[in-house]
Amino acid sequence: MIGALILGFLGSFHCIGMCGPIALTLPVQHLEGVKKLAGILLYNAGRITTYAMLGMIFGWVGRQLYLGGLQQWLSISIGVLLLLIVALQYTGIYRSKGGHLPGIYLSKIKSALGALLRQQRFSTLYGIGVLNGLLPCGLVYLAVAGAVATGATWKGSLFMAAFGAGTLPAMMTVTWFSHLVSIGARNRIRALIPFAVGIMGVLLILRGLNLGIPYISPVMSAHSEKVVERCCHKP
Repeated sequence: MIGALILGFLGSFHCIGMCGPIALTLPVQHLEGVKKLAGILLYNAGRITTYAMLGMIFGWVGRQLYLGGLQQWLSISIGVLLLLIVALQYTGIYRSKGGHLPGIYLSKIKSALGALLRQQRFSTLYGIGVLNGLLPCGLVYLAVAGAVATGATWKGSLFMAAFGAGTLPAMMTVTWFSHLVSIGARNRIRALIPFAVGIMGVLLILRGLNLGIPYISPVMSAHSEKVVERCCHKP
């Protein structure tokens, strides 16, 4: 989960560029004190809810791969892929633009999001956050890959929630203080994103190596789990 927090924190300055315009149009700028804080938290709670739900879905996918005995290799493969992406970014061969979703799907999300933003009501903040979390984002895709590698529904959900929590400081700051964070500062911190991706890649590879290190590289064995299950159901 540490890798998810780091990725979320460093990636949040990329999020400011992508989601900043939405954050700056939220119906909270006219509010003050506790009510403004509550509104900002409500919006971000919506984003994190979406991330957690995505983590639950893809954690379930990872669980099926785990039971099929493929989880270990999946974790290593995703880790290698992330390191490869970082290497290609440094060489200039690859530049992530956030990815694309099917046009109809994306247009429906944008339409619903626009409708809520136009209402400019406090009660729409949570819904705006939920829809915002569904917008295409390369960093979210990387976090989803990590959720798959957890091999468990609840772990995948927790992983994505941790990713969302990592984005909170920057997203709350840009919403509260508007343009306080300069473009130069965003770019400098954004340059650290590949390091966060690299750390997550290394952690995923270690996880798949079954080194027996608690939390970092625990033993993953679908076969042993099935043996225990059979023993527990013996007549």
